[in-house]
Amino acid sequence: MLHPSVQLPLQGKRILLTAPRGYAARLSQALIAEGALPILMPAIETCHLSNFTELYVAFEYIEQYDWIAFTSRNGIEAFFEQMRSLELSFSLIKHCKICAIGKDAEKLSEFGLKADLIPKEPSPQGIIAELAKIPDIADQVVLVPVPEVVGVPEPDVVPNFVANLQQLGMIVHRVPTYQTRNVDKALYTVELALLKQGQIDAIAFSSTAEVSSFLQMVESEADCQNCAIACFGPYTAANAEKLGLSVQIVAADFSSFAGFAEAIARFFVDQAPEKFSKS
Repeated sequence: MLHPSVQLPLQGKRILLTAPRGYAARLSQALIAEGALPILMPAIETCHLSNFTELYVAFEYIEQYDWIAFTSRNGIEAFFEQMRSLELSFSLIKHCKICAIGKDAEKLSEFGLKADLIPKEPSPQGIIAELAKIPDIADQVVLVPVPEVVGVPEPDVVPNFVANLQQLGMIVHRVPTYQTRNVDKALYTVELALLKQGQIDAIAFSSTAEVSSFLQMVESEADCQNCAIACFGPYTAANAEKLGLSVQIVAADFSSFAGFAEAIARFFVDQAPEKFSKS
């Protein structure tokens, strides 16, 4: 349906996106559909490792794994790209059960695969909850492809996930598969100036690493006092609060960026309900 922009809930709202390029592009589309003016400022970037030795060793012994648990779309992409680069058949993992989170599971279809476990709650903790229901899960071996984090403190998401798998009695092999690193703030003089001038209506964070890197870029948390802080799910929100930000928006549906965009839109509708009463 076609609507004049004035009827859209985020009409004219400048939303700063700190997600990596690939993620930011998808979130940006969802926000534009709600009328927003997204401003892309990736606080972190994902890229290839300089050394894939640990991953290649995991490929060599792939028959020992019962499960492969992916915690991100980037992990899926990097894992199977490296299998392709080594000309390894995906049939090598046909005996493994694959875990993926939310819409990340759709990425598997690009490699002709599908997830055996997609948790109801789209989070690593959701995977734990589903695995805990399996009677003989103890002593099963799980490969966990994770990012190597550079330039910012490692968020607690992956360490907690590994610890929780171990508490289930699983044998866990955590292996770096791609790199997450901070971005030089010198790239963002215009964006940071807009923030300081109070010209940004909201900042949208999709991960804890983005929050950590972003806070290294600003002079102080006071630069954010005139805008709403939005987080893609309760885990990122909790960590943002720990890092000193006051979070106003948390997506209840954090299985896709559409749910995140809707949560941001709802916040601004609630701030000015009279504006949208006839839309």
